[in-house]
Amino acid sequence: MLTVIIALTAAGLALALATQIGVTLIQRAFPPQGRMIEVAGARLHIVELGPRDAAGPPVVILHGASSNLRAMRPLGDRIAKTRRVILIDRPGHGWSTRERVADSTPVIQGRMIMEALTRLGIDRAIVVAHSWAGALGLRIALDHPDRVAGLVLLAPVAYPWRGGAGRYNDVISTPLIGPLLAHTITLPLGYLVANSGSRGVFAPQEMPDDFVSDSATLLLLRPREFIANARDLVTLKAAVVEQAPRYAEIKAQVTIIAGDIDKTVSTRIHSRPLAATAPNAKLIVMPGVGHMVQYAVPDLVASEVEAVAGKLVQPAAAKDKTAPANL
Repeated sequence: MLTVIIALTAAGLALALATQIGVTLIQRAFPPQGRMIEVAGARLHIVELGPRDAAGPPVVILHGASSNLRAMRPLGDRIAKTRRVILIDRPGHGWSTRERVADSTPVIQGRMIMEALTRLGIDRAIVVAHSWAGALGLRIALDHPDRVAGLVLLAPVAYPWRGGAGRYNDVISTPLIGPLLAHTITLPLGYLVANSGSRGVFAPQEMPDDFVSDSATLLLLRPREFIANARDLVTLKAAVVEQAPRYAEIKAQVTIIAGDIDKTVSTRIHSRPLAATAPNAKLIVMPGVGHMVQYAVPDLVASEVEAVAGKLVQPAAAKDKTAPANL
């Protein structure tokens, strides 16, 4: 028995050491690309693209679960040809940190992001949000309506679903056991399945060959981020249960783009009911498309962002025409 305990302890220490070495190597391979902004309870990593003096409100792009801002960078580069773009690592993800792992809900993360935008001098923005961040974008529109010029939601989570967030996320969110696993086996095992897991999220579309490296997906395997991501997923269902009854209050233009065969976030459960509830909603369902709509139809996503921005300019132009001339 003593021999078994010694062997298990030695294996655990070896895995913990391998994890620490792995974290160091991953962070060297994928350093931060932008600037850090301190907000209450977090330190957010932000990348700014495009002309700072571009006409119209900036476009803020928010990534989903198990991800970071680099996964949204190709879309950001496309939109930044004509607009100022702000890419944000959500609190606890990528190079953003958060003081409390419990600060996992859209309401808390929305407050942090709005504080960061204030520090950047941004009063209003068009918010583009994918997957998990769909619930975050909706929450921002509910809590900060005057600061959301429009929403473009990509395969968004919006409503409660049957089941939970996965057994492994439940375990990782458990005190003591979760951190023990995250600091020992998560990184080695995750490294082995990173490519296959990412391909599954893209299905039925093909994953770009260099997606895992270009998106710095391996940053997720660091213990502190893996735990934060699990907590985000475990608490999301209760969060949308609380906020979903208020979606009819959203006054901003909402454009929803989803795939009809999304196996990760059901369009039937989320996007279609949201489009029927939000007063100013437009729904685009793409046939044969899965969860990663920003990669499957990037031109469409960019054009819909431009369409939302264009609708904001038209009322202002009409108001200017009716204003009395200076005498």
